[in-house]
Amino acid sequence: MDITALKIRDMRSMLDKKEISAAELTDAYLERINKIDGSLESYITVTADEARTAAAKSQQIIDGGNAGTLTGIPLAVKDNICTDGVKTTCASKILENFVPPYNATVMEKLNAEGIVMLGKVSMDEFAMGGSTQTSAFKKTKNPYDLGRVPGGSSGGSAAAVGASLCAAALGSDTGGSIRQPASFCGVTGLKPTYGRVSRYGLVAFASSLDQIGPVAKDAHDCAVILNAISGYDYHDGTSAKLDVPDFTAKIGQDIKGMKIAMPKEFYADGIDAEVRNAVTEAAKWYEKQGAVIVDCSMPSLKYAVAAYYLIASAEASSNLSRYDGIKYGHRSEVGDSYSDLVCNSRSEGFGDEVKRRILLGNYALSSGYYDAYYGKAMALKQKIREEYDSIFENCDVILTSTAPTVAYGVNENISDPAKMYQADICTVTVNIASLPAISTTCGYDGNGMPIGMSIIGKHWDEATVIQAADAYEKQFAYQPAKI
Repeated sequence: MDITALKIRDMRSMLDKKEISAAELTDAYLERINKIDGSLESYITVTADEARTAAAKSQQIIDGGNAGTLTGIPLAVKDNICTDGVKTTCASKILENFVPPYNATVMEKLNAEGIVMLGKVSMDEFAMGGSTQTSAFKKTKNPYDLGRVPGGSSGGSAAAVGASLCAAALGSDTGGSIRQPASFCGVTGLKPTYGRVSRYGLVAFASSLDQIGPVAKDAHDCAVILNAISGYDYHDGTSAKLDVPDFTAKIGQDIKGMKIAMPKEFYADGIDAEVRNAVTEAAKWYEKQGAVIVDCSMPSLKYAVAAYYLIASAEASSNLSRYDGIKYGHRSEVGDSYSDLVCNSRSEGFGDEVKRRILLGNYALSSGYYDAYYGKAMALKQKIREEYDSIFENCDVILTSTAPTVAYGVNENISDPAKMYQADICTVTVNIASLPAISTTCGYDGNGMPIGMSIIGKHWDEATVIQAADAYEKQFAYQPAKI
């Protein structure tokens, strides 16, 4: 039996029954990382020694009969989530040697559960990209085809889960950065409602859009992790003061009578035929189970990508202004004045995509252009929220494709930023409206590449989203990556 291919709840059972030890499970993953990750390049930093120490501690908890759902479970963490004493680079040269002196709140919660952190996984630089090819260190490949991208920005997280190099991983989602790579890599990724999970210790890209969430082998495992990381945090003023429900509570419940909306704009031109057909077939399956398919419209979708990139870039230009080469991060060795030092440090430390978005953000916020661009984008944000509210008056969840296509070649869209941005059309509205959504596999194209579908829910209703995804996953015939 390949224990690295198991789901979290199966590992939990084996650990509690002493059929395997935490050390054996951890070593199995470390051996697989050593064997495979040289070609996949999902990890920036592998924390082997720390992982073995954590495994020993978690085994003591298990032996004492006090194990939680994640005690001894080996996880990976996206490299923009702060980890005390372990490098957090954001896949950027400007933070190449940054070692945080504190943990993100999600890491404090997971460490309290007794997880084993295997390491920090790659991403697009500062989470800006959809391919993980803007990483300054590890340009991750797709576990189904090493000639294709894993998606992004949480491509390292999705690829590591898809290749069984961790039991699950944490990612962050600003405009689809958990869901799109989950779709490309044949795994499940959950973006919670904005405010459900603390962002304290998440290196900011766009503060009104960013949200930490899990990537795992299925919706049930995502729910287990979400149970552990959710909750109010006084360190984060945007985290919600709400009780945390059990996100596994609806798993297994009948979906008969569930109303599933399918906005026609998500199935229009621009969506690959194989992708559209796979999602449509999934809708037919739901209908056979007694769900009700509701046709609807979302007219503002055609403006969503433009609105998203204006808002996200504006916030990014503000958030990244702290990186000046003086307080911390990369400092240039060239520059005789303060302004020269800052300019050279940023020029050397930031990659092209980050620079592009900083320029766009500053332009959108500049005097004379603020109302024409940023102001209109914020008005569109409100319009998109209103359209979602209108749809949810008559349905429980919304079903769409996660991405317009399957994973593309590693060099296919790198030189065309506009084309890359437009690929986010199916995901960005969820972040704009602060909604929860999950992506899970619903088919494979003619080349065997995974196709993902997204299930979008009402605010704070992750449980229903997970219920709907889990119901489909239980009958779906998965084709694991052969790496």
